[in-house]
Amino acid sequence: MTASPATSKPQVPAARNTLRILALLSTIDVPVSAARIRAELELPRSSTYHLLNEMVDAGFVVYLPETKTYGLGLAAYSMAAAYSTQQPLVRLADKYLKSVAEDLSGSAHLSRLVGQEIVYLQEIRATGAPSLITEVGVHLPALQTASGRVLLAHLPSVQARATFDGMSPLVRELYNGSPLTYGEFATVMGTIREAGWAEEVESVSRGQASVAVPVFDHLERPAAALAVTARVDAMGSETIAGVAKQLGDIASVISDKMYGRGRA
Repeated sequence: MTASPATSKPQVPAARNTLRILALLSTIDVPVSAARIRAELELPRSSTYHLLNEMVDAGFVVYLPETKTYGLGLAAYSMAAAYSTQQPLVRLADKYLKSVAEDLSGSAHLSRLVGQEIVYLQEIRATGAPSLITEVGVHLPALQTASGRVLLAHLPSVQARATFDGMSPLVRELYNGSPLTYGEFATVMGTIREAGWAEEVESVSRGQASVAVPVFDHLERPAAALAVTARVDAMGSETIAGVAKQLGDIASVISDKMYGRGRA
């Protein structure tokens, strides 16, 4: 009987181990040594160095001689950027974000949480809207942005605590100018979670304000955030409430189409 693909041994172990190394490097925030890569993946020493050398030559891995460590290279990031423009979530959100951006003569964004940061997967600007820092591929501290705040607020409590503990004092100041304690952070996140949306005013771009809502997956986890940014004078309290409702409705549609269900 022929073994199934799920249970058979890889026919090209070098290719499989190359992918395992790239996957490992993508999950660790700092460059790591070859010894750690060997230990984590249980690879032979010689194979590890051969594979790493090939990946360095190809640009998928970068070697830092000062610390004798390895991290992801530009080629790997280029592939990630290509994926971010092609993935179904981006394509699905496109027409909805265009509509919201045009309504406010601003910009609409799709982003996701990566550790303590958010990465922008999509930015759509209305005609005449200013160019902002929030372009595709840009990383910003989650606590600085409306999108990051709403995603942090909907994390499981243990994960939220771990994320907060990893923030530097400077990052913790990005909410209101002074370092948040965990108690203050938890209170702020609870308020955002209860409201279902988050906002920021001139925390990212001068003269601009944003409102964001989460997109939930089929397990009710925050998979991404939808946000719109416009001039502060166009984002009064009534407008923000209306935009939050509009974004929430869009998020439910996207969640239903992408993950098979909407959030009640």
